[in-house]
Amino acid sequence: MQDEATGLQKVSEATMRFMRGTYTLDEVGNGKDELKFRRGGRTILTIYIRETHFDFLVIFGKAERDAFESKRETFAKEIQTIYDNSKTYHDGKWMLIPVADVHTLEIVKPLILFKKRPNRKPFPKEQALYSECGHRCDLCVHYTGGTISEALRMELKERLTRVYNDDGTNWGEGMMLCPGCQKQQSSEPCYQKKCAAEKRIARCRECVSYPCEKATVGLRGAIEPRSMSAEDVTWCILPFVDGQYGN
Repeated sequence: MQDEATGLQKVSEATMRFMRGTYTLDEVGNGKDELKFRRGGRTILTIYIRETHFDFLVIFGKAERDAFESKRETFAKEIQTIYDNSKTYHDGKWMLIPVADVHTLEIVKPLILFKKRPNRKPFPKEQALYSECGHRCDLCVHYTGGTISEALRMELKERLTRVYNDDGTNWGEGMMLCPGCQKQQSSEPCYQKKCAAEKRIARCRECVSYPCEKATVGLRGAIEPRSMSAEDVTWCILPFVDGQYGN
């Protein structure tokens, strides 16, 4: 059971990393067992949360079916079989794919990419400044290096409070400000720095276990039936993961 749970957690994190890193989409959850990735009124992917797996639902309309059938040999045999066995309704062919391991997720990704091309624009690199644990300091609400305006800082506070259900403790009047790892003179290093020192490495990104939960202060990438706007994902999660979205 523990191995099964660990496998599902890997699928969950890998799915959110892929969807959030590839697309700018609203996440719409029903609060129970369903998460939809949407753009405007169009659903790209629906995920149903089960005890032993996730069910991924991808619906192809007529034009998408025609395009798929002309390129079907480029997809994994498993996907072709699921496509052939799926029923077609008035709104399209419903492909329900059980995903319980990372291997299955990898063969489903091309189907999602076929449904919608990537639309995630990377963060600008010109002023990119990374902390020693890989976060984008220049996009962080706490950073004092002058890379964000005070108006944007106030907007970020509102977004962060909403996403993390904060009571104002972290982003209120007494919000902690930081000049960045290189300039920070605090005698009490952050727990990321403590962990790196204990492992005798200079920074988290050099660690064989990176990225890990300790190095990620943002919302963990897990499939959850909660709603979040595409912009909130962009500003409240992506700058605080492992740097991959800005590279």
